[in-house]
Amino acid sequence: MKIFVEIHVLQNYAPSNLNRDDTGAPKDAFFGGRRRARISSQCLKRAVREYCRGKNEDWFANRTKRIMDDLKKRLAPKLSHKKGFSNEDLEKAIEAAISCIGSKDKKVKVEKDKKSGEIKTDVLLFFSPKETDALASVIEASFDELLKAKVSSGVANSVAAAIDGKEKGRLTLDIALFGRMLAVMPEKNQNAACQVAHAISTHAVDREFDFFTALDDLKPEETTGSDMMGTVEFNSACFYRYALVDYKKLVENLQKDKELALLGLRTFLENFVIAEPTGKQNSFAAHNPPEYVAVSVRHNTAPRNLANAFEVPVRVKGEESLTTVSAQRLAEKEKKLSDVYGGERESFYFDLLDTQAAIGTRKDSLEKLLDDVIDAVKKAEV
Repeated sequence: MKIFVEIHVLQNYAPSNLNRDDTGAPKDAFFGGRRRARISSQCLKRAVREYCRGKNEDWFANRTKRIMDDLKKRLAPKLSHKKGFSNEDLEKAIEAAISCIGSKDKKVKVEKDKKSGEIKTDVLLFFSPKETDALASVIEASFDELLKAKVSSGVANSVAAAIDGKEKGRLTLDIALFGRMLAVMPEKNQNAACQVAHAISTHAVDREFDFFTALDDLKPEETTGSDMMGTVEFNSACFYRYALVDYKKLVENLQKDKELALLGLRTFLENFVIAEPTGKQNSFAAHNPPEYVAVSVRHNTAPRNLANAFEVPVRVKGEESLTTVSAQRLAEKEKKLSDVYGGERESFYFDLLDTQAAIGTRKDSLEKLLDDVIDAVKKAEV
């Protein structure tokens, strides 16, 4: 039986540019025939990962082209005692090991960046700390052989085995939640337990521009005019944000460690509410927490993204609150879908606006909401 945990968030941001496209403009999308402000799912997931990375580094993998540097830091203290040891030999051994990573048709290559001079891999590698530890152990144990012209199949197999969390318990929480795609090693891919939607505004938006100038502090007083000018595009929007966690898949990805899965689920939900993108925040300081959050624990039913509550853009009159009207629309859509499609679910929400837009049982704090969600997941498992 599937257990889906869904979170719905309404968050009204002051003027900001949280997630930019290649031109520097806030990302947007057409939905319901009207332009909407948008924050990409990648941006939201990055914000969640970075927000709680400092709490427990073992929960997080590193996506990097600079694994050579990481491995050198780990291995230099352990191998420096070897007779004739040199940094050049260490780099050669690490490069030989990395060149074993991949399939027959596609191997990872190590290249020197023409601009920075850094030694990097040609693709981003997404390895957990334990996987990197295992790879470092293989290099340490096989150091002399890796310096030879040709690496044996035994060492190559040991390198490949180091990058494999399914049986050895090396997967991190972020890989278990968000998945991993390694084109050079498709057999090491991990299907995600979590899905995150692009956030869209509940209403139509128009593009706005801030014209700015800058003055030279040391310019003579008699000199007039600005010394730099330009424009920054921004918008202000009430976003509907949605994410889904397949709890059973999360448990499977974490090698059936239910305690970690529950802790990871709670951590994700909490951070999804609190974490925010960092784009242009020094210019706009748009730190506006969500004012309406609902979480549903569903079983024996399919997930339900409620974005179609806003297919017709919200429009407010007079002193109406955009977020309040959006919350009312959200609750109405949820009720209509539940009445038609049914399905078992427990839902909890908090509402800072007192909209009376109920999705389940109201809670007066995020902590109490999360406590009840975790209890509901435990009951659904029985």
